[in-house]
Amino acid sequence: MQYIQKHFVTDLENEFYTEERCHILELINEKDDRSQSLARARVEPGVKTAWHRLKETAEVYYILTGQGRIELGEDFTKSVKANDVIRIPPNMPQRIENTGTEELIFLCFCTPAFNDTCYEGLE
Repeated sequence: MQYIQKHFVTDLENEFYTEERCHILELINEKDDRSQSLARARVEPGVKTAWHRLKETAEVYYILTGQGRIELGEDFTKSVKANDVIRIPPNMPQRIENTGTEELIFLCFCTPAFNDTCYEGLE
């Protein structure tokens, strides 16, 4: 079996602020491999992200630091903290709030890879 290895260098200066009210740093999102993407999200204390959904794209959040509350659809609300994993099905309305005093930082794994056309603001 042959393995292809790639090395990705993270440049923190590439982080950007979104209309969703969070900071995003794309870690892996390749034009030649649309099967998956990985980003780091950062939500400031007291901030609740905008209601949104990703069309035809599933997400998994892995909470690195901080604490918060995630809302999925109309019926699911759950407190989250470091080391929690949240699976978000495609097309699911969602938002997350930082309920702590430090930044809420988490990894976002998307399948297929995130692109601007899959994002739909719901506010």
